[in-house]
Amino acid sequence: MTIMRRTFLGAAIAAAALSTGAWAQPGATATSTYTPSVGQSGKDVVWVPTSQSLVDRMLDMVKLTPQDRLVDLGSGDGRLVITAAKRGATARGIEFNPDMVALSKRFAQAEGVANRATFEKADIFQSDFSNATVVTLFLLPDLNLRLRPKLLDMKPGTRVVSNTFDMGDWEPDESLQGADNCAGHCTAYKWIVPAKVAGTWKLADREFALTQTYQKVQGTMREEGRTVPVTGRLDGTRIVLSAGNENYTGEVNGKAMEGTTEGGKRWSATLVSR
Repeated sequence: MTIMRRTFLGAAIAAAALSTGAWAQPGATATSTYTPSVGQSGKDVVWVPTSQSLVDRMLDMVKLTPQDRLVDLGSGDGRLVITAAKRGATARGIEFNPDMVALSKRFAQAEGVANRATFEKADIFQSDFSNATVVTLFLLPDLNLRLRPKLLDMKPGTRVVSNTFDMGDWEPDESLQGADNCAGHCTAYKWIVPAKVAGTWKLADREFALTQTYQKVQGTMREEGRTVPVTGRLDGTRIVLSAGNENYTGEVNGKAMEGTTEGGKRWSATLVSR
């Protein structure tokens, strides 16, 4: 397996970090420094560059706020985590290479965001990041697919953004290209973790029987002896259903959902079986 890693921080950050000291590689002399190289391998990983312009656009894409808790899976030298912290978010990087972790911590200190940008040496597949509101990654498709069940079990509304590689048949909610100066790996994909709505939902005078494929919903509505096909879509906890000539818009909260019809009537439903 191969993991694609983040690029180096800009020259200004690197210069600031190196002016305060250097990291000795395990077993190296005190005067040697650790400098990562493009294409270097590690535990099932290869580290390759990405552009700061795409990092910025990825964070714009998820509408990052100071209230967010971001986790970067395979954080490399920490560029994305540090950029998120500079925007006010609480950001955490999970990286297997201990030299990269040390490098990232030094960069965060140099940028004055060490209180909001933290890094840990860990295996992303063994780590708990369930409290994140934003997950970022730059991994090959097979690794994305291994992570996908864990991502789908996160709190509905969690935003996931990937550099270059998709999630198989889980179609992205949005995609974009990096700025003109992006030299490679310039596409970002965003998903919003959907609420789980598959099952039978009871309304006052009708019933929805829904199936779900990621953010897409289909099924039937049964009312007064007639059955009407239903199609719909989820945007995190927000749901829009179309049944016959009526559209239902609402919010999902666990085993309940409620909202309004296109005509302005209030509706609510309770999950009675999965």
